[in-house]
Amino acid sequence: MHDAAVDAVTDSLANIKVKPDIEFDPDVPEILPKEDQENILITSALPYVNNVPHLGNIIGSVLSADVFSRYCKARGCNALFICGTDEYGTATETKALEEGVTPKELCDKYHVIHKEVYDWFNIKFDKFGRTTTPLQTEIAQDIFMGLYDNGYLEEQSMTQLYCEQHAGFLADRFVEGTCPRCGYDDARGDQCDSCGNLLNPFELINPRCKIDGSSPVPRESNHIFLSLDKLQPELEQWIQKSHKSGHWSRNGKQITDSWLKEGLHPRCITRDLKWGTPVPLESYKEKVLYVWFDACIGYVSITANYTKSWRQWWRNPENVKLYQFMGKDNVPFHTVVFPSSELGTKQPWTMLHHISTTEYLQYEGGKFSKSRNIGVFGNNAKETGVPPDVWRYYLLMARPETADTIFSWRDFIFRNNNELLANLGNFVNRIVKFVNAKYDSKIPDYDTNVIDYAGFKESVDAILAQYNNALKNVHLRSGLEAALQLSARGNLFLQENKMNNTLLAEEPEKANVVVGVGLNLVYVLSAVVYPYLPDTAQGIVDQLNAPLRKIPDEFALDLLPGHMIGKAKYLFSRIDEKKEEIWRAQFSGGSQKKDDAAEKKKEDKKKRKDEKKKKRVAETATAAEAAKTEPGAATPVAAS
Repeated sequence: MHDAAVDAVTDSLANIKVKPDIEFDPDVPEILPKEDQENILITSALPYVNNVPHLGNIIGSVLSADVFSRYCKARGCNALFICGTDEYGTATETKALEEGVTPKELCDKYHVIHKEVYDWFNIKFDKFGRTTTPLQTEIAQDIFMGLYDNGYLEEQSMTQLYCEQHAGFLADRFVEGTCPRCGYDDARGDQCDSCGNLLNPFELINPRCKIDGSSPVPRESNHIFLSLDKLQPELEQWIQKSHKSGHWSRNGKQITDSWLKEGLHPRCITRDLKWGTPVPLESYKEKVLYVWFDACIGYVSITANYTKSWRQWWRNPENVKLYQFMGKDNVPFHTVVFPSSELGTKQPWTMLHHISTTEYLQYEGGKFSKSRNIGVFGNNAKETGVPPDVWRYYLLMARPETADTIFSWRDFIFRNNNELLANLGNFVNRIVKFVNAKYDSKIPDYDTNVIDYAGFKESVDAILAQYNNALKNVHLRSGLEAALQLSARGNLFLQENKMNNTLLAEEPEKANVVVGVGLNLVYVLSAVVYPYLPDTAQGIVDQLNAPLRKIPDEFALDLLPGHMIGKAKYLFSRIDEKKEEIWRAQFSGGSQKKDDAAEKKKEDKKKRKDEKKKKRVAETATAAEAAKTEPGAATPVAAS
């Protein structure tokens, strides 16, 4: 039996005839920079941990970065892709309060949810970590102290709202009240969810503490500020160099310029919270670092949790290029705050080379809203039964690169049926089935002189050049359009040469060339769609009985005569147009509405629960105040 098994494997390998040195392995144990290769460090904006990501979040950062990472690796570059959940800050404390859990419990829950969503979408991180780690504390505090020692931190006093009921300063999101713009009763101290205006807590009418409902009072609190004004000259010099060499996205440069034009001012980087990286100064030990100072450092600490040799990536500006992906709202923190922090330490940090930003993806003309069940969120996509690659394709074709775009169910179905199925899928299936049936799945000997091979190759090479140029400059949507042009060229090639039974019977030599050249175009197509549609690429090479291959500069005949291909399988399935209205109703709040009585009962129950919680907090605070007045009670020491 053993000998028979060995013989079977030997026979199988003998049927695989592929040119050497074109295979590429997407799984490398530990990726470190190499002197003889292009080293690319890729990050996508760390998703905030307190909610499920929606489609706009996914295309705005992680999916776009994943495409570029896969492209770099399939081109033979030494690339590392880093991401993770952003877990500290006010929003986490607020959400934990709402769910009745600790911030740590909330982060543990949502970290798993995020990872499951990204795994389903085939986002292939080299490390997906989190910011609540000892290495995050160590590295963030080290950067803080570098800024402190170099004179780029200063102390200022701020007036904040203070809750006397539970004896604590209130972060903006812990203050609620009536919006001064639209009159909405449940506006937050940082923004009104009704009219969308940004606010500060002192603007609210009748402000109240979110925790216990009492009325807060103004009180002074000392904080640490990053002296961005002192760093602006050096920052501007770096920006002028980086944006030119790295070809920043237009909106990334415009947003950065607007900050610089206004003039940078000292920015507060500490907060009166418990959930965060502790400030490494004795007089500030009760405060934490502001999450937007802390969060970008998460890229570094997550890399440090990936490899002990993290400095080879982050302290190696001469040999590493940093590419960062995000929505436009995150730009200033990546082009102003984080680079200023790096510059201020006077350490040789790897700094931003290229920033790729997106505008907003709208849902059917409106905003995504988890609370109102409007829009598709990461976990909903799986529920539709539509494969991940179809979702990836649609989102990347709708990527809002220069202006807001709109997710549309009609367009979603159209693109699947008329582009993926009728173009890409049709080309692959047509030729593989033909070779299965007419050539016993074996590539024949052939002579390219029988057809105008030079003209065909020239047209394919032009598309490949367009594709590689687009991806190299991070024009992801243009790259995908070029990939579809390649499959369209394949369909045209089969039509021009009339690949059918008549051709095989009357011009067998020409049929052999069409089959040999056509299958090699399918093989190249598998490579160019791999960054965008990894499952589809794998499905294609499985049918070709060949390994994943590198993305080439030019078309070549790498599947050789005598190579045995596998069996044809459909890459895509048609979506019934009737699904449009079903899905629109399902994800526009319609199918989730309950009758008024049941909804009111649910709201009343929640209200009673909240009142009990506020009562318990108030009783605890009262008891604490009473304890302070007893003989022997300690006197609080004010921060110096």
